[in-house]
Amino acid sequence: MFRICFFILFFVTQAYALKIEITKGDVSPDPIAIVDFYNPDRIDNLGEDIASVLTNDLEASGLFVAIGKSAFLQTAESLSQSDPNMTNWRPLKARFLVYGEVRQLNSDKITINFRLFDVLTGQQMLGLSYNGDQKNWRRMTHIIADSIYGRATGETGVFDSKIIFVEDINNDRKNPKKRLMIMDWDGFNPQPLTDGKNLVLTPRISPDAKKVAFLAYIKEQPRVYIMDLKTKAYKELGHFPGMTYAPRFSPDSSNVVLSYEKEGASAVYIMEIASGKLTQLTEHRSIDTSPCYSHDGKQIAFVSDRDGATKPGIFVMDADGSNVRRITLGKGRYFEPAWSPRGDLIAFTKQVEGTFYIGVISPDGTGERLIAQGYLVESPTWSPNGRYIMYSREGSIRDKSQIDMIDLTGRNRRKIPTPKGAASGSWSPLLTSIMSND
Repeated sequence: MFRICFFILFFVTQAYALKIEITKGDVSPDPIAIVDFYNPDRIDNLGEDIASVLTNDLEASGLFVAIGKSAFLQTAESLSQSDPNMTNWRPLKARFLVYGEVRQLNSDKITINFRLFDVLTGQQMLGLSYNGDQKNWRRMTHIIADSIYGRATGETGVFDSKIIFVEDINNDRKNPKKRLMIMDWDGFNPQPLTDGKNLVLTPRISPDAKKVAFLAYIKEQPRVYIMDLKTKAYKELGHFPGMTYAPRFSPDSSNVVLSYEKEGASAVYIMEIASGKLTQLTEHRSIDTSPCYSHDGKQIAFVSDRDGATKPGIFVMDADGSNVRRITLGKGRYFEPAWSPRGDLIAFTKQVEGTFYIGVISPDGTGERLIAQGYLVESPTWSPNGRYIMYSREGSIRDKSQIDMIDLTGRNRRKIPTPKGAASGSWSPLLTSIMSND
């Protein structure tokens, strides 16, 4: 499902350091000139389309702002024949320059190459070429955007990734019809994973991007299922006597951590996917729910009302159930902890009176910050590099749900386009990193 064939043909970079600082509270995006790619074989409109996808990817990061093409003094064709003349680009205040070309290899394969320049120094920072099926040109372009992002920031990108989410088919709260969908990170190429005959909720994609766990009501019974994303076949993840809640995978994708209810109280369990072996971590004495693993699998965050507080908070414990401690002490109710893949922050949903928030907090309970708010915002999910969060948003009781993306400054928010109402997104890891580890 996720694979394409591509080959790196050449790599050129200069041995000097450049890094955009992306941890500050106020980030000024760097101007970047992205020239329409030279398309001598006239392959559809790919030259302009590749530049458009690159522009959308890089601007969505909040770290780059594209310069209008009407100001460009060199064309894609002229750049393909000689190196860029930086005196044509420095007056535009460009910090970076990107250009390239796309050519036909045969009836269904293409090659895309690009070059990245530092306009201030005039030095080439990166040059790569990819071969692949023409139908996969968008993914090839996302990979190029990740390469540019990585070279400019020193961190991994986010663009060669997928989102699994719940689509609201009929927008009917009394008789809802929902199905699982998968799409590119930017909302393109949406494909159904389920048929909508059964209500589905809370999908969670595995760290190896091969499986998704979700809650489904089949024959009016809520059960947790795991789907193989290649075959779309799914099976029930064990059978529990009470209500079960959607699990999250361990970092190695071999286990899931989940909670289920018994006699009015819920507890946290770990299940081995292959054997079905269940290990209980907390007691059925309170409401322990929404567990998730830390990035290294050594700790688990969860929501509980165990300390007698009137409002639930977020707790952290070791993966064996020991060393339990509360990390949230602020006003309001906390829900849905999600541990960053970097390990430095835990995202959460928070309700204070009638307003919902998306926030982040350090695992030791310090540095709580609220970065988004609204009538209803929920279900935070992290980008592969731990720098962005997607979440569900409803503007009012009459509005359909949508998925938004926001960076950690809270200043760069974007709506992810979907055909219908969308909620409960789960962001995959970077797919190229998974392929390199296979």
